[in-house]
Amino acid sequence: QTFDYIPSWKGQQQMYKLDIGWPKIPESFTGQTFCVAVDSLHGLVYVGQRGDNVPKVLVFSEEGYFLYSWNNTVEMPHGIFVLNTATDSSVWITDVGTGKYGHTVKQYNPSGKLLQVLGTPGNAGSSLIPLQFDQPAEVFVEENGDMYVVDGDGGMNNRLLKLSNDYQEIWLSGTNGTGIGQFKIPHSVTLDPFGRVWVADRDNKRIQVFDKVTGEWLGSWSNCFLEDGPYSVRFTANYKYLIVAQLNINRLAILAAPPVGSIRDCVIVNTIQLADETKPHLVDIDMKSGAIYVAEIGAQQVQKYIPL
Repeated sequence: QTFDYIPSWKGQQQMYKLDIGWPKIPESFTGQTFCVAVDSLHGLVYVGQRGDNVPKVLVFSEEGYFLYSWNNTVEMPHGIFVLNTATDSSVWITDVGTGKYGHTVKQYNPSGKLLQVLGTPGNAGSSLIPLQFDQPAEVFVEENGDMYVVDGDGGMNNRLLKLSNDYQEIWLSGTNGTGIGQFKIPHSVTLDPFGRVWVADRDNKRIQVFDKVTGEWLGSWSNCFLEDGPYSVRFTANYKYLIVAQLNINRLAILAAPPVGSIRDCVIVNTIQLADETKPHLVDIDMKSGAIYVAEIGAQQVQKYIPL
């Protein structure tokens, strides 16, 4: 299929504006905000933060009101994901801590009750064992329970792992390296409706794309990331664009998302330039309103951008 890319993003009208009223009380953030996840169904926003004697998970309404927090069994949250099924909701967190809770991917109910632990808490793994994680960066879970984990926020593993809903390995891709299907800090993962898995291969300064059924490599984008690698990948609600956080240049890049067929070339259609030293780490999208939530570890806050 062919489609027209927007040829130049410079001088384009802005596509998003900052919601200066979110959250209502910015002092709710008491640590370093590493990750954010939106429960579009219930109008909730979950924030993972780090620090001594701070709640590790904060929960806000989409209007920006602080609702509650929880802290149990979370050491150093890195990535966070909300799964809604027909019957219930759950929150998945990747924990990169080195203490007794770390190196795990954990499932909680919305109030913070621990439901499931994948990995061996406190033990950094090797890539020879599928469920032995070493600083797992992020997780994406489909409604049927199939799960995609990027494992390697600086540990010995550099891989993308697909698990079934009973946590068995379906396929595994990746070793440390610069070649096709290899990774240097696979940092974020998301899916599109066309059966493709998109991975922010951070230190290789590229996005790699895989077939979700077979794990086959489909292509990569690097020409958009000459200045700084991609830290976070999320699709907009209409799947027309891919939102990519670039931490070191304090920027969100808005990329044209290819429909079914060829990955083609990476094209930036717009950008959101954040303030200096905000350091956007991971983002999430409200699939109802289209709003972008940005977890900024430099500014120690989450900001909300709403589509114009």
